[in-house]
Amino acid sequence: MKAIYNLLQPVDFVVVAIYLAILIGIGLWVSFGQRKNKDQNLFLADKSLGWASIGFTMWGTNVGPSMLVASASAGYLSGIVSGNFAWYAFVFILMLAVVFAPRYLGANVSTLPEFLGKRFGENTRNILAWYTLITILISWLSLGLFAGGVLIRQLLGLDMWLSVIVMVVVSTLFVIAGGLKTIAYTSVFQMLLLIAVSLLLVVLGVSKAGGLHAIYEKTPAHFWNLFQPNSDTSYPWLPILLGYPVMGVWFFCTEQSMVQSVLGAKSLKQGQLGANFIGWLKILDVPLFILPGIICYVLYPNINPDEAYLTMVTNLFPAGLKGLIIVVLVACLISTIGASLNSVSTVFTMDIYVKKYNAQATNREIIRVGRIITVAGAIISVAVALAIDMIKGLDLFNVFQSVLGFLAPPMTVAFLFGVLWKKTTPRAINCVLTIGTAFCLLIGILYLWVYPSKTYTVWPHFMLLSFYLFLVLSAMTILISVFDKKGALQLQQATYFKSLAKPDKQVWVMWGVLVAVMLGLYIFFNGH
Repeated sequence: MKAIYNLLQPVDFVVVAIYLAILIGIGLWVSFGQRKNKDQNLFLADKSLGWASIGFTMWGTNVGPSMLVASASAGYLSGIVSGNFAWYAFVFILMLAVVFAPRYLGANVSTLPEFLGKRFGENTRNILAWYTLITILISWLSLGLFAGGVLIRQLLGLDMWLSVIVMVVVSTLFVIAGGLKTIAYTSVFQMLLLIAVSLLLVVLGVSKAGGLHAIYEKTPAHFWNLFQPNSDTSYPWLPILLGYPVMGVWFFCTEQSMVQSVLGAKSLKQGQLGANFIGWLKILDVPLFILPGIICYVLYPNINPDEAYLTMVTNLFPAGLKGLIIVVLVACLISTIGASLNSVSTVFTMDIYVKKYNAQATNREIIRVGRIITVAGAIISVAVALAIDMIKGLDLFNVFQSVLGFLAPPMTVAFLFGVLWKKTTPRAINCVLTIGTAFCLLIGILYLWVYPSKTYTVWPHFMLLSFYLFLVLSAMTILISVFDKKGALQLQQATYFKSLAKPDKQVWVMWGVLVAVMLGLYIFFNGH
């Protein structure tokens, strides 16, 4: 695949320059022009975010360059079935809105470790704080940087170190200057740009293919089914139905980087409407990111599926517009990296520095430490990303990515039982977060390398295995809680259990419409 850089015209560079100027201008305006209180809470945007900023920020955190490429590749290989990971998510985003958000905001917390700390004590908070820091640094930052760096290297021919460092520097400056508010405002601009450019790619592709009906006629019928038979090795319906919820609750309800913008909502209603808005935005994942792969299957058969996205871009975008794809990739990277750096800074500062080392810290001191941690997190993530790139003969990217998939069951169990079952004891949750995590990682190592599933077919599907691990850890939580008499006596019951604000009527109406639309989509995209 020829680097797009070799196909760029002067007007493309003008487009990129205009984008960077607007982005930096928005960042400076939010960071300095809008600041009224020097002691405001940068981590949570001074609790000022509205529903649109929340939705765009969450979506921007979710959408990365590797997702664009992977989604098109999945569309090329199997049609819209991978859209389940976007459309099925409405269930877990609804849980965030009506189950978790009232408790998070009612507890007035800055981080999710702080939330579980109020429920189960300081040991739980400490365990979860370090747990969260490590997973964000590896999964969101280092792996995201590496994947984005590889893509930019393919597109522009730049060295890995240069592309990674440039993205981190821009993101770090935004986080240091304005915190979550800057990320939220720039995310709105960047995600609108992503929608526009992706829609343009789809329109050009559909036009060249002869229309949507022509695309439908030239693809296998199963390409348009969200549920595939259980005999399908990649996306059988039962593992998706049972297993994806384990990862969905973890990702959308308990992951600090995803949830932080909801914690910064100006009110519970705005937080719940913001969650609803990302539910609508997730609908766009299929037509904007997966459909290009299906179009590519029609237009350019017999290519490497991993090159579907870049093939569409290089062949369909006319001279003068190819610079837009660079803009989109930069936008995705900055949104994801910025949100992740802000989360690392928030968790370390509030759950470790303030709680353990300087409980009397002023807001100025907290902000200063947060900025230092932001820079430190950026340096660490760059180092790990470059190390992954340098080590030959071992695919560390897939190693880390695969192992992280086995971290979902412990987190899902800890938060679901912590929120939904009042008799859950601190000892039970601490065991889940330590022993349970070790057990899941052990199963993951056995599944991936010692007795690899490709060789030993006795293993269930990956997502079904995740569901089984969830059941095991749930049983462990129940047993320990029932027999932990001392823990039951000492159990802390935080205020968020006693007084939960009920969702506003507008919230229920918006969610009712979204649920109806999603059910309609699932009915329409099956039986082909």
